[in-house]
Amino acid sequence: MPTPRPAPAAGTPVNVVLICVDQWRGDCLINHPVAQTPYLNGLANQGTHMKSAYVACPSCIAARASLFTGLTPASHGRVGYQEAVPWNYPVTLAGEFTRGGYQTQAVGKMHVYPARNRLGFDHVMLHDGYTHFGRRHRAFTEIDDYFLWLRQRTHTDADYFEHGLNCNSYVTRPWDKAEELHATNYVASESIDFLRRRDITKPFFLYMSFHRPHPPLDPPAWALEQYLHTEMPAAPMGDWASAFEPFRSDADSEGRVAKRRDAVRDRALAGYFGQLSHIDQQINRFVEALEEYSLDQTTMLAFVSDHGDFLGDHNLWGKVLPYEGSAHVPLFFRGSYAGIKPKQTLDIPVELRDIMPTLLDLAGLPIPESVEGQSFAPALRGEPQPTFRPYIHGEHAIYGGTAMYITDGKEKYVWLSWSGVEQLFDLRNDPTELCDLSKKDPQRLAHWRGILMNELKDRPEGFVQDGKLISMRPVSTIMPHLKAQMKTTDGSNAGALP
Repeated sequence: MPTPRPAPAAGTPVNVVLICVDQWRGDCLINHPVAQTPYLNGLANQGTHMKSAYVACPSCIAARASLFTGLTPASHGRVGYQEAVPWNYPVTLAGEFTRGGYQTQAVGKMHVYPARNRLGFDHVMLHDGYTHFGRRHRAFTEIDDYFLWLRQRTHTDADYFEHGLNCNSYVTRPWDKAEELHATNYVASESIDFLRRRDITKPFFLYMSFHRPHPPLDPPAWALEQYLHTEMPAAPMGDWASAFEPFRSDADSEGRVAKRRDAVRDRALAGYFGQLSHIDQQINRFVEALEEYSLDQTTMLAFVSDHGDFLGDHNLWGKVLPYEGSAHVPLFFRGSYAGIKPKQTLDIPVELRDIMPTLLDLAGLPIPESVEGQSFAPALRGEPQPTFRPYIHGEHAIYGGTAMYITDGKEKYVWLSWSGVEQLFDLRNDPTELCDLSKKDPQRLAHWRGILMNELKDRPEGFVQDGKLISMRPVSTIMPHLKAQMKTTDGSNAGALP
């Protein structure tokens, strides 16, 4: 048996590790019928799992803006996907930990602009994946630390794009290089190296940010092969799916709306689940390193995704739209030293903006007045939680309009502004959103519509007029107050998919 170590001295600060993954569905963590993530499941069981965690604006940049600032999309200004928009936020998650005396380090994906903006971190080791803006400007050769790391270990012409898989397509193949050279391994390796070289006189905040399971679907061969002959669950197909037929493009490898052959979808699922299993093992590698450095007792872990992935549900792929495959995210916290209760599941509706105040609260640091998220640290400790918000409001500009939603984790209301379509789902009895109840329960529909109108009544787009929701209003991916800060670009965002 291992020799027991003495308990931490009273007053020892808590270290904080925030693990962020990209495009990991909320239902692919605990008790999934196919995906194998035993180490993450074990970590979640050692702490508290947040059952009803959502992202308000489900694509990479906007989601991370809420995570890093504690603000709603309407306040931080990003209500859709657009690259090359400056990040000028004076108060950030990393900045507050730095101000609180922590050594702060980010490894992996940030997706901010300019790309080397540290956003309050002492140091950043960067890999944003294949970003259209960076690649088209060739800037990635200067800003992508993983790219240079890869070349140092292989040859001077090496590129993580040599296998030719696009960053938003569902073409699947195994990683074309040694496993230790994969971007997933890079994040784990550099995070472990940080434990070695950290300043041991300070507590630390580590942001460990994996680009995967976001495409390209290129897990190591073993991770892909273990799922290739697995019977995959059928894709749920809602009675409302025809609402997106005008945008369907079956032949497009990056099509957001597409009916793909079963064999193609099954292979894509094998690749996606393979990415999950690969990340699961690399996170376990890091957790074991925490123990080797005698940091496991004083380090709190939080695990979250920026958004999910439809994976063919309702003929949808990728993210952006407000349905569960995209907007529902995994979230758990582990750390008995910080008072987090083990073997606990909570069902309060939380959003990415709540993570900043919760982590600061658990670390005993003040929460800035600018933060709009709410700490749920008391609930994590098993204490009575002060009054918490009753619902989440989300939105994402797309298809010339915006897709809005309101949910309390039990019901969900959806409004598609480009068509005026309203939908209502009972998530308790219909978690895959097969049945639109909008025509069957007009009273509940009116209730949720009223809540959305209250959220939108002061918006500059004019979504609410004379007590009614107004569809087909002009919509931008960024709010006017952020648009004023934009630098002129050469149209590099044109055609880029989130």
